[in-house]
Amino acid sequence: MQQVNVKFSNVKQVEQFVNIIEKFEAHFDLGSGQRVVNAKSILGVFALDLSRPLSLSFSSKDTVIIDKIEPFIYRGGDMGLEADEAS
Repeated sequence: MQQVNVKFSNVKQVEQFVNIIEKFEAHFDLGSGQRVVNAKSILGVFALDLSRPLSLSFSSKDTVIIDKIEPFIYRGGDMGLEADEAS
């Protein structure tokens, strides 16, 4: 199981993100705290608080996934990760 933090700036980014991960066989969970949804469900993603970084967990060791979702990966100080917020 891999985990990264992601953040979305607008609705278009959420749509792009879901379209990208739908193409992978892996299971993706997205959430914050106790609220976790299937990240492949656009309605589920929109049910979350998108103003904060979210935790993305997925069941794959495929490094292509990280490459594809790189624009959405959050690297801010809020959650104890490295520097630089992805654009």
